[in-house]
Amino acid sequence: MNITVVGTGYVGLVSGTCFAETGNNVTCVDIDESKVQRLKAGEITIYEPGLEKIFTRNLKEGRLQFTTSLKEGIEDAQIIFLALPTPPGEDGSADLKYILAVANDLGTMIKPGTYQVIVDKSTVPVGTAQRVREAILASATADIADAFDVVSNPEFLREGAAVDDFMKPDRVVVGTRSEKARKLMQQLYEPYVRQGNPIIFMDENSAELTKYAANSFLATKISFMNEIAVLCEKLNADVDMVRRGIGTDFRIGKHFLYPGLGYGGSCFPKDVQALAKSSTDAQYEFKILNAVMDVNKKQKEFFFGKIDTYYKGKLSGKHFALWGLAFKPNTDDIREAPALEVAARLLSQGATVSAFDPEAMPNVKREFSEDIKFAESQYEALEGADALIICTEWNEFRTPDFKKMAGLLKTKVIFDGRNLYDIPTMETLGFYYESIGRSAVMSV
Repeated sequence: MNITVVGTGYVGLVSGTCFAETGNNVTCVDIDESKVQRLKAGEITIYEPGLEKIFTRNLKEGRLQFTTSLKEGIEDAQIIFLALPTPPGEDGSADLKYILAVANDLGTMIKPGTYQVIVDKSTVPVGTAQRVREAILASATADIADAFDVVSNPEFLREGAAVDDFMKPDRVVVGTRSEKARKLMQQLYEPYVRQGNPIIFMDENSAELTKYAANSFLATKISFMNEIAVLCEKLNADVDMVRRGIGTDFRIGKHFLYPGLGYGGSCFPKDVQALAKSSTDAQYEFKILNAVMDVNKKQKEFFFGKIDTYYKGKLSGKHFALWGLAFKPNTDDIREAPALEVAARLLSQGATVSAFDPEAMPNVKREFSEDIKFAESQYEALEGADALIICTEWNEFRTPDFKKMAGLLKTKVIFDGRNLYDIPTMETLGFYYESIGRSAVMSV
């Protein structure tokens, strides 16, 4: 099939590349000329495990192309995906200006007598498919009402595992009431569900709400577990034991039960906020979501409070090593990353920070280039630091050389926001060690 993907951000580039991997001819469109030239030259613009290999293969074999021309990009397309940003507005609602701007342009380009499916791949509020259709028709210079359908097809990609999620999805959700569009979408996705996982067809509104509901539920699990972690510390319980105790209940499941610094990234903060705003607009108070957002904010404060309390509020002149800057491992995405808030608070109180992250440092340098020292390795970051702060659970941080760490740090103090290390081990090694929802190790 001939596929067009408008937008080469995280979702657009992964989707376009994976569609090409099953033999489709894919044209990706982006208005950023510099970015398009880099992609044409074979330079991948995001970090995602496993993506570069299939990107390079499909670019070489001619199934994956890039252009800045929307008109050129959609000319022969049977399906056009809109994978465009939907940033939160000042009131928390999703801003649809980029999607609607492209919809307006499509109205002048879709030809009578043809048929194309326009797919909202971005996370969008309920009713967006209808708004996109209306925008296309409003700018059309001819009668094209029968020349296209607008479909909702939300993505469920986990950063760090997006290629596997796309190639072997646990489900595909498609919102359309058009039988013609349904057949095309079925044909497109059949190669990805050969093991029997479902393609779930529903109306457009339900598909749009499904994405928000999924992310909001997962964010709720995270916030619930963070609340349990705080309670564990007050009751002298161990959150790891509680997590294992409830995670083996098949009704609950073990995923998203790990306590930490709160959720971040490009999806959860924005989507929870947008669903809460949609609820308010519908004159319904979604109390759970409001609590989830409140808990997520307080969790970062709770973790920073451990550091502040240890130093009795006297952080000025202290030097900290920071391991992890991305909002999660296996990505270079720093959007809403808890580490950035921790770093900003330290800096605001007169402390200095030396940071290391395997992938995210180039992105952080653009925001903190003059304030944070960036180390070449995780151990270089420790040199002369009063304490280590762990914010992202990269695998290379899980089994470090503790003897080497002790020699580099001024004092053997670790604040672990991801519970990477075993409590008895830290006691034996003689570190002062604070984590989330577990008793502090007071060896120092």
